[in-house]
Amino acid sequence: MIVKNDDKTPSETNRRKKLKMIILIVIFLLLAGGITMCKIMTRDKGVEIEAGDFLPAGKDATKAEKKKAAAAKVDASNFTLSVYPEAVFPKGAKEKGTLHVRNDETNAYPINVKIRVDNTNQVVYESGAIQPGYEIYNVPLDVTLETGEYKATAEVDIYDAKSKEKQGSAQAALVLTIK
Repeated sequence: MIVKNDDKTPSETNRRKKLKMIILIVIFLLLAGGITMCKIMTRDKGVEIEAGDFLPAGKDATKAEKKKAAAAKVDASNFTLSVYPEAVFPKGAKEKGTLHVRNDETNAYPINVKIRVDNTNQVVYESGAIQPGYEIYNVPLDVTLETGEYKATAEVDIYDAKSKEKQGSAQAALVLTIK
């Protein structure tokens, strides 16, 4: 019979087990660290999302072209309205008076203006389409009003030039003076 001669003491055996365990833990940590570093280094820098406004024609556009297109969309969504708060008309429906409403040239949409007397809710003027860059200034009222001052509201409807659909509205207070 062959017997293995183990001259190792129990403390030496425990020491070797601890050393093996430490080596295994170090190998595991190095492996985990390596995998983590590899994932970080090869991480996708992010996919650029193609918004619906750019597809399909703009999907291959450069970043500068996309930025310019996005700026145009923002510009189209901005709206500037100029309504002078006082309108003066002579008595009589066919007489022209001063009502100043301007559709700023920076706007992308035509507008329609209705002037409504506040206490009666009566529409006394409607402009029809006012294109960007145009204004109304010297116009007759659609209705004859008695001499006096009337609190009124300019109701401005904003339309899409292509589809002719209403895109929004705005209001401005004004005073109608009939002399």
